[in-house]
Amino acid sequence: MIHLYLCYMIQDGKKIILFDGVCNLCNNAINFVIKRDKKDVFRYASLQSEISKKLIAEKGIDTSELDSIILINPKGAYYHKSTAALQIAKQLSGMYPSLSVFLIFPKFLRDWIYDIIAKNRYRWFGKKESCMIPTPELRALFIDQNNQ
Repeated sequence: MIHLYLCYMIQDGKKIILFDGVCNLCNNAINFVIKRDKKDVFRYASLQSEISKKLIAEKGIDTSELDSIILINPKGAYYHKSTAALQIAKQLSGMYPSLSVFLIFPKFLRDWIYDIIAKNRYRWFGKKESCMIPTPELRALFIDQNNQ
């Protein structure tokens, strides 16, 4: 069933953002993206969900070195860390696509800054006991076992 749902997502051209569902910073970032995703480009799943685990395994992503947001493109590519964040910004309304200019900087430098924030995110922004529960209006934007 998951595979069929993902096939639908790919055919529909939706990009999938996998995020840390218990991280306050990550949840706020997802809410920020949802409000600015005027073209309805993205769907969302917490890294803790079963569908995320299956997507990660299907893509062969090594999560032992990855403490990050992951953007999965329906055409098969995936991005993580700063590249994912900047690729997401490119699709948002307003001035946010201009942030993609930072892609000219070397990935190691962008990811170094990203990693500092990622390693301290729970201490600086807090952590939830469980993943956020989207409102009924937003539920359709989140992919999980219940949306199949």
